[in-house]
Amino acid sequence: ALQHTALWMFDQYDVIDKHTQSGLDLLDRYIKFVKERSEIEQNYAKQLRNLTKKYAKRGNREDQDCKFSNHASFQEILNELNDYAGQRELIAENLITGICVDLLKKLQDFKQERKTVREGGSDLICVCLCLQTKKRYAKEWAEAEKASQQAEKAECEVYATKVDVEKAKQHAHARTHTAEECRNDYAAELQKYNKEQNNHYYTDIPQLLNKLQGMDERRIRSLADGYCKFSDIEKKVLPIISKCLEGISAAGTKVNEKQDSILVIEQHKSGFEPPADVDFEDYSQGIKSATSESSLNPPKVRGLIWPFSKKHKQTPAEDYSHLPPEQRKKRLQTKIDDIHKDLQKAQDQSEALEKMKGVYEQNPQMGDPSSLEPRILEMTKDMGRLRGELAKYETWLSEALGGEESPFPVNNNTEYGTSMSSRVTHDPDANIYAEFDEEFDEIESPIGQCTALYSFEGNSEGTVSIKEGELLSIMEEDKGDGWMRVLRASGDEGYIPSSYLVMEVNSQR
Repeated sequence: ALQHTALWMFDQYDVIDKHTQSGLDLLDRYIKFVKERSEIEQNYAKQLRNLTKKYAKRGNREDQDCKFSNHASFQEILNELNDYAGQRELIAENLITGICVDLLKKLQDFKQERKTVREGGSDLICVCLCLQTKKRYAKEWAEAEKASQQAEKAECEVYATKVDVEKAKQHAHARTHTAEECRNDYAAELQKYNKEQNNHYYTDIPQLLNKLQGMDERRIRSLADGYCKFSDIEKKVLPIISKCLEGISAAGTKVNEKQDSILVIEQHKSGFEPPADVDFEDYSQGIKSATSESSLNPPKVRGLIWPFSKKHKQTPAEDYSHLPPEQRKKRLQTKIDDIHKDLQKAQDQSEALEKMKGVYEQNPQMGDPSSLEPRILEMTKDMGRLRGELAKYETWLSEALGGEESPFPVNNNTEYGTSMSSRVTHDPDANIYAEFDEEFDEIESPIGQCTALYSFEGNSEGTVSIKEGELLSIMEEDKGDGWMRVLRASGDEGYIPSSYLVMEVNSQR
């Protein structure tokens, strides 16, 4: 059937040639289309990853907020979106490896095959020799006829000699013999020509067209497979994409506004009781007031506590006595737990060093036992320091649990202790509600910016550690004692020596 179809197209070779070239051009266009689609997927995935990175949690403040369900759910959404971006990257990669690479190789093979077929299908018929033998035969036959006519004429002439007649007859016979030979050559060449022509139109041309047809059909099938893969590649990741979207929906359903409110209350409840009613003093019933005292020290009537009143923050105390009772208990317990972890870690390291020392003593070739002494001594000092801090914080916790609010004496053992003592004050006669007001204060606005010239370890009470080159916000300027209160980007706040800072150009002093 294919050969019969090719017979009808023997004179349309140029059309078939253009058609196959057009098919190869389409294959090349589709490969470029898939590459651009892959680039779009790559850029989309990159933008999604940048977006999730931009809004991902950073710092201690965000870690604390993640205890709330609405904050935690948002982090889950970012994680799911990051996974979703990974699936888009997978789609882009599979488009290149599964479609472009395969079709590009086939395109090169099809081009080479088409070139080979076209070169094999060039002029298969040579008619020159056939035409030459035909012309020669026609010429020799005309000469033979002319020679025969001359021989007959010579024979009829009265004056022609016998020798002339015989000579004319011999010439005519030679010409006739030569014409017969040319006739046989022409017949043979014509038969050969007809055979080649028949083979060309009924064998060679159909085979050539069939090869082009087979190549084009394979090209079409490869293109069709590429079309299907274009969809299948994305279908394969749809289950994972659906899970990512389901995870985003699940994160929304996990939000519990009531639980978040309860968590806020538990984290920040103070444990204080509202103030009692002020007793009425009826002087008409004979109650005498001390005129001198009342004139100098009028009765103190506490104002109302407003939740969001503006007030200056107090410097945090090491024993957290600046916090309300409930908050102080929680902070002390957290500190004790941290010290326990550090102490356990130090003990493990110390035991490991002791074991290593014993191994060195038994096998001197492995190392010098005395080289471990400084580290062992250092670990011993650290454990002693941690045990001292643990006892100190446990004492404060027992006081807090017993309801005793005793101010913590300022540590003056460091070079900065004297300056800090002027910053930290504890007034036993102050109303206990003065500490509670701090929980509802608004955040202070920085009064300027500065940069740390050197690193500083804030080991004293009220100080804060900074790093060289760090940009800081000035919360309180130097009042002549050589200290300045600053706020770090992480939210830590405390005092550092003024000589460690350089003011920014646009800072306020």
